[in-house]
Amino acid sequence: MEKAELETKFEKVFGAKPEKTFFSPGRINLIGEHTDYNGGHVFPCAITLGTYGAASKRDDRKLNFYSANFEDKGIIEVDLNNLVYDEKDNWTNYAKGMIKFLKEDGYDIDAGMDIFIEGNIPNGSGLSSSSSLELLIGIICQELFELDTERIDLVKLGQKTENKFIGVNSGIMDQFAIGMGQAGKALLLDTNTLEYTPVPLDLKNNVIVIMNTNKRRELADSKYNERRAECEKALAELQTKLDVKSLGELDESTFDEYCYLIEDEARLKRARHAVLENQRTLKAEKALEAGDLERFGRLINASHVSLEHDYEVTGVELDTLAHEAWKQKGVLGARMTGAGFGGCGITIVDKDCVEDFKENVGKVYEEKIGYAPSFYIAEVADGTKVLD
Repeated sequence: MEKAELETKFEKVFGAKPEKTFFSPGRINLIGEHTDYNGGHVFPCAITLGTYGAASKRDDRKLNFYSANFEDKGIIEVDLNNLVYDEKDNWTNYAKGMIKFLKEDGYDIDAGMDIFIEGNIPNGSGLSSSSSLELLIGIICQELFELDTERIDLVKLGQKTENKFIGVNSGIMDQFAIGMGQAGKALLLDTNTLEYTPVPLDLKNNVIVIMNTNKRRELADSKYNERRAECEKALAELQTKLDVKSLGELDESTFDEYCYLIEDEARLKRARHAVLENQRTLKAEKALEAGDLERFGRLINASHVSLEHDYEVTGVELDTLAHEAWKQKGVLGARMTGAGFGGCGITIVDKDCVEDFKENVGKVYEEKIGYAPSFYIAEVADGTKVLD
């Protein structure tokens, strides 16, 4: 969306041009799934699908939110002095959480705002529309109130909003990728230390195709928190003999030697995924840097197998997309991405084979699931920014 179009849409709702306009990307994770809250590595990138925003300060303490994606809800009005979670306020809870925690951290947000939002991330797709919105609100506040905030602080407040305001016990990957993203690069992030390496994403003649199951997923209602609890219990069992703070500190051989300490089969599988997926992520980064795209693709495939059988977060829709993608000409690798239980998968595919790929996979999926998937080419983008 062009800046002028965004300004016009804002003016139609609020009666004047906005002070500033913004864009906040969505994200995909190339590999390293469910490792971020287990102290491992992740390998995400920001994408050109995302959330647009336009905003102005007000003279009173009213926050007026409007989303073109939820036109039926009209303007949702919130008092700046009463930033509490309220289910009826819908998507604005993510915005309220960010503003609340910025204020609690001592930042001077002393007036209300008119905020217009429009996103092109498919709703419920697992491409992180909530984190995209959180970082957007953070940057809006930073710009309109001239806050002296570091980007990493906004990233952490986005995670805090998910954990403490919304009630989803998620890691930091989504907000980090969206806040710190760089065009043309994936970010190898150590979630223990928040040290990261931007890695050029040279896929040669291949592109990333996002495969949307078109099955909505609601993270707060999924088994996400259950999986996290299982991993924490498995870690506690390993800690009876091992001096480690997270599953991400373990390599394959150490886990193999001490996995007998985990007394439940489900917890053993969850922990095995967390440990091996972290190692796969490190290997994938090395393969990419060496230009070994075939190995990079095999590691992506292995990630899906582990998520399907050990972590059990895929489901028939994601499995159908991945399994069918593996059979197609020109495909290097395919896996689910995001938390699972619906949402999206990604495929690395030769750009000359994309149309056949979409037709073949789409046909099988529709026959088996009963409705069609959607496909998008993912271009790698910069993090949340002001539109010039």
